[in-house]
Amino acid sequence: MLLIAGAIRVSPEKVAEAREAAARMIAATRAEDGCEQYAFAEDVLDPGLIHISEVWRDQAALERHRATEHMGAWRIAMRDLAFHERNLKIYEVDAGRRL
Repeated sequence: MLLIAGAIRVSPEKVAEAREAAARMIAATRAEDGCEQYAFAEDVLDPGLIHISEVWRDQAALERHRATEHMGAWRIAMRDLAFHERNLKIYEVDAGRRL
């Protein structure tokens, strides 16, 4: 399994627009085969900071995701909304266990 974790930043005045674009992206991505988890979360204390958490079954699923139409639309939205400070890392993980 692959875990992608990190954050991106959008100007605080663009957060409402970003929410709309993110909601479309999240809904489409969660329906993809191989997507185990896909979530964005606004930071409570830092306006405009959006934490991202993704879990993918394997590299092939992630590569298919990167080639989707909704990912292309998200890239355009990120540019148009002036997202910046993109800081994401990918990790290889096992299935985990309940805590």
